[in-house]
Amino acid sequence: MVYNRVTMMKIIKSLFMPSASKTTAGELAKKFGLELRGNANEPVRGVAPIADARAGQLAFYSTEQNSNAFKILPIEVLQKTRATVILVQPEQAKHAPKGATLLITDSPRGNIVKILGEIYKEKPRFGISKNAHIDRGVFFRKRRTNYVGQFATIERGAVIEPGAKIYPYAYIGRNVVIGRNTIIQSGAHIENATIGADSVINSGAVIGKDGFGYTRQNGKNIFIPHVGRVVLGERVSVGANTCIDRGAMTDTRVGDGTKIDNLCQIAHGVVIGSECFLASGVGLAGGVVVGDRALLGGHVGVANGVHIGNDASVGANSGVFRNIPDGESHMGYPAGPGTEFMRHYAWLKKQMKNDKK
Repeated sequence: MVYNRVTMMKIIKSLFMPSASKTTAGELAKKFGLELRGNANEPVRGVAPIADARAGQLAFYSTEQNSNAFKILPIEVLQKTRATVILVQPEQAKHAPKGATLLITDSPRGNIVKILGEIYKEKPRFGISKNAHIDRGVFFRKRRTNYVGQFATIERGAVIEPGAKIYPYAYIGRNVVIGRNTIIQSGAHIENATIGADSVINSGAVIGKDGFGYTRQNGKNIFIPHVGRVVLGERVSVGANTCIDRGAMTDTRVGDGTKIDNLCQIAHGVVIGSECFLASGVGLAGGVVVGDRALLGGHVGVANGVHIGNDASVGANSGVFRNIPDGESHMGYPAGPGTEFMRHYAWLKKQMKNDKK
């Protein structure tokens, strides 16, 4: 059989792109409490950006601007879209193409996240691979709901809660607890830790190894034995190749809903609050305390024992050497209040300009 170029490209794309589960506009409206205008039986075969969407796909248009990262597209993009199902705010519905099926909501951005999770969700995996190494004394609370991939290792005393998935080559050490519906991706290494429910530990993450704790005696660096653990709350995400060290004498803790990006380093005894964001490359030295809902930009470094308050934020590439009060935004090296940093920058730029004269 000979395929033309267009057909061949479609076949190749189908092999590499995630496939959407079959659903309709009506089913999505019912599941997520959306107002439906149009054909309830309109099929949804995938999701695409509104400017690129084709017939059979769902797209969204929104004037929400929850942060400066969200750009509002021109209304012409909505008017010209070829999407047959559109997630849109009530006040923008009049601009949608005639004949399109509309899902009406005050927050298209919030609902598109739910819809993506619904129609592109991975098919559930169950079963224990015969090539996995599982010690005697591992406790599966409801074994038939779990998945353990080939060459994964689970050591004695570990507790695996219902719905937990452990992918190939992951390592779960002695007495580790893996929470309900938590996903441990391939190659993750976990010991001396308790992982809460609905969390995701991505590939290459190392959780619960000894921290960088040494004391100098008689001119030599002497290692301090670590006896603490790592305790992660519920809905925590740990990025690929991120390291979270166990505490020396107290536990290292991460609160519910906190998201940690790839390539971060969380040292021994650090306490991070709930619903925080830590971008890639963040490094927290031992004993750092981060409050709830804090935002740390990429490659932020925080010195030993520093406290960062609730709702505080730190700009990318900043070095933090002193405490940051609740709600303040700091940046720079050494980090200081954002307005102070901008004044310093403006003064320096002015001086450089004067020097050239």
